[in-house]
Amino acid sequence: MAIEIFDSPARNRLVYGCGAIERLGELAREYGSRVLVVSDYGVAEAGHTQHAVDSLEAAGLSVTSFVDVHQNPTTDDVASCLAVARPADIDLFVGIGGGSAIDTAKGCNFLLTNGGDMHDYWGFGKATKPMLPLIAVPTTAGTGSECQSFALIAESDTHRKMACGDRKATAVIALLDPVLTVTQPAMVSACAGIDAVSHAVEAAVTTKHTPISSLYAMEAFRLTSASFTRVLEAPDDLAAREAMLLGAAYAGIAIENSMLGAAHAMANPLTAQFGIVHGQAVGTMLPHVVGYNCVDAQTATIYLELATVAGLASVDALIDLLAGFVEVAPFPSSLAAAGIDADAIPTLAVNAAEQWTAAFNPVAIAAPDFEDLYRAAI
Repeated sequence: MAIEIFDSPARNRLVYGCGAIERLGELAREYGSRVLVVSDYGVAEAGHTQHAVDSLEAAGLSVTSFVDVHQNPTTDDVASCLAVARPADIDLFVGIGGGSAIDTAKGCNFLLTNGGDMHDYWGFGKATKPMLPLIAVPTTAGTGSECQSFALIAESDTHRKMACGDRKATAVIALLDPVLTVTQPAMVSACAGIDAVSHAVEAAVTTKHTPISSLYAMEAFRLTSASFTRVLEAPDDLAAREAMLLGAAYAGIAIENSMLGAAHAMANPLTAQFGIVHGQAVGTMLPHVVGYNCVDAQTATIYLELATVAGLASVDALIDLLAGFVEVAPFPSSLAAAGIDADAIPTLAVNAAEQWTAAFNPVAIAAPDFEDLYRAAI
């Protein structure tokens, strides 16, 4: 079979290893001297934010901190971050935390360097001026934002998520230190981990997948599928944490070379309308979407390849594995258990059909199909 033409956007440097946070100062010094560290209170309370600040200051950099990031950041979070960044006259961002902190840093970078508001950057490639360098330091193994050019920022009033992307927004360095992920609470480990798994599964099959995305998606799934349950059972197992963090980063690279699909399209309305944490939402829907997509022979073949790298013999076993991840996670395993009534499904389905990622699902999908899938997850 002929290999289709593709263009792989290799963009950032990966610095990986236990204790890698100690190198932050020396690495940052290559890119700037006045740093804004963007983080959240949970990461600050764990001591990671101060650890980053100490490393930066020891390298002679001037540091300003913003730790008021909230989960699923909105335009308000970006505006608050911008109000701190402007007077500090910064020339470098460091985002340390989960995807929310890293995405807030990216969002602030758009507005600080290019002006306007986040709506101006909804889509891809809309920043016309240079942007400041960003070093991304994930403390969760989930979003893969450290390896992506997109920031997901929600409108503060509607909570509708805007995917704002630009090659210039990609972190110049993704600094991956597994030790930083050990302090994650069980709920965070579960939601972030299932998000990483879903990224690998969806990026493997979208209509935009390439040989490069396939390589990263397969390895990401091998790493995360083998380690997800272990990090919940034994949070201090550093080997499992290492696999999850690297797998999440690889899944982020896979997305960057592919896209996401229907499971993410279904998750976003659940978060916007009911406040369901993204990882829980996408994990709940993913097994149903995989089953739906199996009507396409090529997609089913890729799913079988994913099953094989996880040591499974069939796509049905893959679906069972994905459903099992939700069962062992510390959150409700169905929409009904999460408090969602069947009466909400028609509206959820319409909103899912309007999501950008729905267009990249390997099997065409519309509101009636989404409605069926939501009902299956009740």
